[in-house]
Amino acid sequence: MSVAPEISVVLDDRFARELPEMGIPWQARTPPDPRLLVLNETLAAGLGLDSDWLRSPNGLRFLVGTLVPAGATPVAQAYAGHQFGGLVPRLGDGRALLLGELVDDRGYIRDLHLKGSGQTPFARGGDGLAGVGAMMREYLVSEAMHALSVPTTRSLAVVSTGRPIHRETQLPGAVLVRVAGSHLRVGSFQFAALTGDVDLIRRLADHAIARHYPSAAKAERPYLALFEAVVAAQASLIARWMLIGFVHGVMNTDNMTISGETIDYGPCAFMEAYDPDTVFSSIDSWGRYAYGNQPAIAGWNLARFAETLLPLLADDVDEGIALAEASFGAFAAVYDATWSSGMRAKLGLPADLHGEILTPLFDELLRLLKESHVDYTSFFRHLGDAARGDAEPARGLFADLAGFDTWLSTWRALGPDAASMDRANPIYIPRNHLVEEALTAATAGDLTPVEQLLDAVTAPYDKRPGFERYAQPAPEDFGNYQTFCGT
Repeated sequence: MSVAPEISVVLDDRFARELPEMGIPWQARTPPDPRLLVLNETLAAGLGLDSDWLRSPNGLRFLVGTLVPAGATPVAQAYAGHQFGGLVPRLGDGRALLLGELVDDRGYIRDLHLKGSGQTPFARGGDGLAGVGAMMREYLVSEAMHALSVPTTRSLAVVSTGRPIHRETQLPGAVLVRVAGSHLRVGSFQFAALTGDVDLIRRLADHAIARHYPSAAKAERPYLALFEAVVAAQASLIARWMLIGFVHGVMNTDNMTISGETIDYGPCAFMEAYDPDTVFSSIDSWGRYAYGNQPAIAGWNLARFAETLLPLLADDVDEGIALAEASFGAFAAVYDATWSSGMRAKLGLPADLHGEILTPLFDELLRLLKESHVDYTSFFRHLGDAARGDAEPARGLFADLAGFDTWLSTWRALGPDAASMDRANPIYIPRNHLVEEALTAATAGDLTPVEQLLDAVTAPYDKRPGFERYAQPAPEDFGNYQTFCGT
């Protein structure tokens, strides 16, 4: 690792300074032949980083973590986690590093973080490396999520390392440069709680409050206010996932952020045919993290978060539990409000319609979609055509035409607005066959499919000539799609 005080980038090491127990100072492994594959120039500008410099030899060394500004302290962060329901007391950044924090053009603190930068003391026998395909998947999907207005970590760059990695086959290695509000997770609090050091839990909570929810510091019970804020942020986030058909695939507690940002795009995918039982992850054989289970799993994870905060909520454990349970009630309210508002927007309906009208309308639509295995994303765009008078594209998706016609008549009577539907319903999402096509090409050295798919999914609502294939469901011969964690 080189320290270059002359570079203009300033990275704060506040996390390392304030919470030394929560990380291990470490350095990135030097790649033999770093080459920039993709750079998010818009994000770079927002972070005050010069894209031309990032493309230079020193800029590439900065992006892969081997050229570190003076005063920065890269660390592998410590965290625990419930993985598929089983507690693992010590996980941590096995192949990742927090380089430091910087301030963006809106005045918000952002983490600069690496994935695939080499083995750390948390590697648990892994090689600490990552492949081009897995890192490009995170770049593609996280930027698509951002374009869909879903809170998410962002991707600044993917850099190939020139070092092959060994999985089922030999693959080209890469490093992802990730940007986030922070990398604090429920698992971070679990790690602190497992030490039994209440002062550490308090300092971690104070750090989270200062970073994400400063108003909580002024509350009568600041740590309860922190819990309530995280509950609300996660409830809203999961509702947004559900509205776009996103399946995270690995909702372990170490993958649930305190900020309410989507993190870790390993075995994620977008549902095509509507079915709450949809699972893509190859290791989720019993469907714990199925599409329809995501709200309940989020609630389960938040209960684990509440357990870590009990020493801070009240001197009496029973009182702390009662406070947390009462506050957790907000999850359902925020989730329902966010989902109902989003679904109303997808259907182009006025904001003053009440639940007694909307709930049966929503429920019947979802039943019809599931029964006919209707492509979730395409349906809502075709429904926009129905609002303009052409119902055939939507009708053609259903086996039960009479049932859909009855639903359609009820919906049309409510006065849907086609233009507002276009603003709420994407045409282009990272469809699984297109993602795999792009990643296969990138692994072979051809970045054109990645660039074309990025072009589509980062402007998801704007219909464009020549982009028809990006709006189509997977062909029948694509088969049952499975995703893998990429480690």
